[in-house]
Formats: sequence, C-alpha cells, structure tokens
Amino acid sequence: MESNMSAPVVIVGTGLAGYNLAREFRKLDSETPLLLISADDGRSYSKPMLSTGFGKNKDADGLSMAEPGAMAEQLNAEVRTHTRISGIDPGHKRLWIGEETVNYRDLILAWGAETVRVPVQGDASDLIFPINDLEDYARFRAAAAGKRRVLLLGAGLIGCEFANDLILGGYEVELVAPCEQVMPTLLHPAAAAAVQAGLESLGARFHLGPVLNRLQRVADGLEAHLSDGQVIACDLVVSAIGLRPRIDLAAAAGLVVNRGVVVDRHLKTSHANIYALGDCAEVDGLNLLYVMPLMSCARALAQTLAGNPTAVRYGAMPITVKTPVCPLVVSPPPRGSEGVWSVEGQGSDIKALCRDAHGNLLGYALTGAAVMEKLALNKELPALLA
Repeated sequence: MESNMSAPVVIVGTGLAGYNLAREFRKLDSETPLLLISADDGRSYSKPMLSTGFGKNKDADGLSMAEPGAMAEQLNAEVRTHTRISGIDPGHKRLWIGEETVNYRDLILAWGAETVRVPVQGDASDLIFPINDLEDYARFRAAAAGKRRVLLLGAGLIGCEFANDLILGGYEVELVAPCEQVMPTLLHPAAAAAVQAGLESLGARFHLGPVLNRLQRVADGLEAHLSDGQVIACDLVVSAIGLRPRIDLAAAAGLVVNRGVVVDRHLKTSHANIYALGDCAEVDGLNLLYVMPLMSCARALAQTLAGNPTAVRYGAMPITVKTPVCPLVVSPPPRGSEGVWSVEGQGSDIKALCRDAHGNLLGYALTGAAVMEKLALNKELPALLA
C-alpha cells in the first residue's frame, strides 16, 4: 500500500468538471500522480452538446472528443473507467472500490448530478429515457432510430433544448410539465411565452399543468395517460424533469451536504483534503448547474491543489439556452436581491430587465433579436460571488 506522501490526487468523475480540473492542474503540476475514476466509459465530451446532437445529425461517437486512453496520455494520468467508488474514509485519506482501497493525497468529487426520476404506472416505463451523459444519449439514439413521436417530460431549460433539437432531427415532439410556463424557475413570463411560441411554430405541442401517470404499450407504439385525462400517442419518452446533485456517498462519509456537497470558496468540503466542484457542489450556498461556474471552479481549484490557495470568484454568468428557433440568453437576479421587472418588445424579440430601487441592473432575459444587447448589459450585471 502506497504512503500518502506518494498518493495521487484523485478526481472522481470525468465529465466537464473532472477533465477540465485535470487539464488546469496539469498546466501547473506535471509530476504529481493523478488518478481519474469514472463510472461511465471515460470519453471526453461536452455535456451541453447532448441537446444539439439530432439537429447536427451526430451520434454518440460524433459528440465524443477523445477516448479515455488519449485523455490518460494527454493528462499523464491513470483513467479508470466503468468504476464506481463504494465508500470514502476521510480520516485515513482513502476510498474504496469494492474491496480495494485507494489512498489519496487530495480527493476531488466531480461526480455531477443524477436525473430526477418519477414513478410511472404501466408496462412501458422502460421506454422512458433520461439523457444525462454520452452513454444515455447513445441508448436513446438507438431506441429512437426509425421512430417518429417523442414525448418530453419537463419544459425547463433541458426540455426546451431537446424539443428544438429533436424537431430539427425530424421528430414530432409533445411536452408535458406540471408548470404554467416554460423554464419557470429561470424566465420572466414574457420571455417564456416567446420561447414557447417559437417552439410551437416548429410544431412542438405543449401540455402545461398535468403530469404523466401511466405509460403503456399498444399495437402501434405507446399511450401516455396524463393526470388531466388526456391520452397522447407516442413512440418513446425522454425524461428532462431536472437534476439532483449526487450527495449520498459524501453524506455517508460524514461530509456536510445540503442541496449539494457543501464547499467553501476554496471548494473545500467540511473535511480536509476533500474538495468538490461542478454539478454536485454547493459553492458558498450556490449550486449552479452550468458551464461558466464550473470553469471558474476548475481554474481556482487547480491553483489550490498546486499549492497556491485560490478562492473562486463568480462574475456575471449569463446562460445561453440552445433554442435556435428563438435565441435566448438569461441572467437570473442574484439570490436575495429585490428588483422590479420591465419588459420591452413583442413577438419573439423580448427584452426583460430587472433593476433594483436605484436603477442598478440585477438580471435579464433576452429573446430573439434582443439577444444582441447581451454584451452591453453584461457589463452592468453584478457578480454572483465577488
């Protein structure tokens, strides 16, 4: 058993968070042993591209940017794929993979979030597909080959992106979600109406309010029974009802968890030598499931791991939503801020601005042609973590 002096820096997860941290760390330290552990096949890919694959006619291989062997060579690291850790022992700086123990110098949790699943009655629940990684995407593409009618559960950011992408790929799409508008936690209603109208102009059909109760096989596909009595004919179902940060193993190891694994501005958990970043982490109270915060965290944590403790800062972090039929950029007001919204524009071109009592810009939602104003507005936005 190696001593902790020569023990590797261990990163659990090879998504954008894990691989970007490894790249940033290697820019600063080329020698320290580095081990990446992945529950999936370890290919490098950009998760946001999963909701562009049908429109670009790309299969899972087409979205992959590098095989794990190439990543191991590029990073001077060991990459262990299809490997799940079964426990963490913070007191002895080691983790378990089944019966095997692995010592670490520092442990970084970058294992992301899992899709929220809801129980559905009927004999076809196996045809409900979450799409949270490249292997999920490959499974769904295989199942969708030769099919036409897709039912999407969820009308949030991911649901709307998949709706636009699947329609571009030639599918008929209906969306079911228990909310009054698309992207309810993210968008001002005027911007939401513009995006929904854009998707409807492509042929998307929305059923906002009910939920899916039962999914059953019939002679020519599936029948989806909604809670309001509607019955929708479809061939397969995509679940996009949200993500839940993975916290179970961290909680079992005694780390403080809340919505995500709780970390400070140095991305340190409640235990020394264990850090977290990406979708599983709650950074100073913020759990942001987007790329820009993740990149900021990777750069800061790489410095800390290389011996230069660096607190992460979040500037303004607007979110570009991939709904090409109605371009959308949104920057929600920071938590706890109070402001008043004003809305200009009409149709697909909406500019919704939120300002405080002194006229300072807190957030915005821009759709259609109004997206052109984002660069000027970004200069006015407050930092999320100064």
